[in-house]
Amino acid sequence: MKRSFFCFPVGSAGTFSAFLGGSFPGEVGISSVTRSPQSQGTTPTGRWELGINFDHIWQKTLTVLNPLKPADGSIMNETDLAGPVLFCVALGATLLLAGKVQFGYVYGMSAIGCLGIHTLLNLMSSSGVSCGCVASVLGYCLLPMVILSSGAIFFSLQGTVGTVLALVIIGWCSLSASKIFISALDMEGQQLLIAYPCALLYGLFALLTVF
Repeated sequence: MKRSFFCFPVGSAGTFSAFLGGSFPGEVGISSVTRSPQSQGTTPTGRWELGINFDHIWQKTLTVLNPLKPADGSIMNETDLAGPVLFCVALGATLLLAGKVQFGYVYGMSAIGCLGIHTLLNLMSSSGVSCGCVASVLGYCLLPMVILSSGAIFFSLQGTVGTVLALVIIGWCSLSASKIFISALDMEGQQLLIAYPCALLYGLFALLTVF
């Protein structure tokens, strides 16, 4: 049986390299097929175009987890919805694991709460604030509520201990949100006025989690 092989003359190395996408004129090598990460589109410009900055997301998350940490107003004033959407989905998922299908209530109350807080802040602040910024701050401050709903998976919150935990989480969320708002909008001395409506909003999420 005759076997046929593909043969390339030596002088056609440049043609063969051009066929493989290489750029060298007289040398055949497999390494020419391998492209650099920049040519394959793996540069970080994609996530920058989507508005995703993982460093800022991490800093905002740490600011929420530590209510006593001063907030950076320049970072908090950004319209970043990657973290809030993630925390909303996490809240709905943990409630689902606890046997409560509440995705619609989570999204509905989030939308109505953002519109209400946005209207209130525009009335109280002279500089004004965008609806996306309000949604970003309120969404990041849902993180303690996700912790509470995660606890509801393992034990019932309908009792004295659950009520105390829910009140602590409500205070945690509202304190973090009001701290960020007064830092981003230069509203010193008005934290309690902002924390009260935020506490009402997060209280609704706590009711979904406990009951």
